[in-house]
Amino acid sequence: MQQLPKNFLNEVSDYISEKKAVVGKEDDMFSDSIVKTKKQLENSIAVIKELILRRKKKILDLAFVAAETGISKRDFENMMGYEKELFEVITQKLEETAKIAGNIINGHQEKKLQNLLVRFNRDVESFLDGEGNVLGPFKSGEVANLPLEIANILIESGKATAIENE
Repeated sequence: MQQLPKNFLNEVSDYISEKKAVVGKEDDMFSDSIVKTKKQLENSIAVIKELILRRKKKILDLAFVAAETGISKRDFENMMGYEKELFEVITQKLEETAKIAGNIINGHQEKKLQNLLVRFNRDVESFLDGEGNVLGPFKSGEVANLPLEIANILIESGKATAIENE
């Protein structure tokens, strides 16, 4: 991946702004200079879009190689800040996916969290589930699909009834 100057995108932005200002300022939209400037603006935008697209493709390729081999290529040094961030996130997700697939293949499937549909018998204030997410509040008669463990606690305390049991 080719290294770009740190302020490359800012310079591109300034260039495009200048061209837009020239195109928008002139009265005669058919003058040669306006037509030429419009064409330069269109070409510049097309080239920048293509450059960014190619860099994204290279980042994807590099992330795939890094996730498979565990080695980050030296091109990482030539990435811009936001590209490095993208590379890291993609590499991490690829590694996580490979680990999950490996666990499934080796018979170490993660336990699925089962839910149960319940109807609330009375109002229940909001509470936290096992992962720290806020659930509720719930009004009497309301229906919710809740994790099995939480649903069972609500049913045992008489605050809810399982829909299947009605």
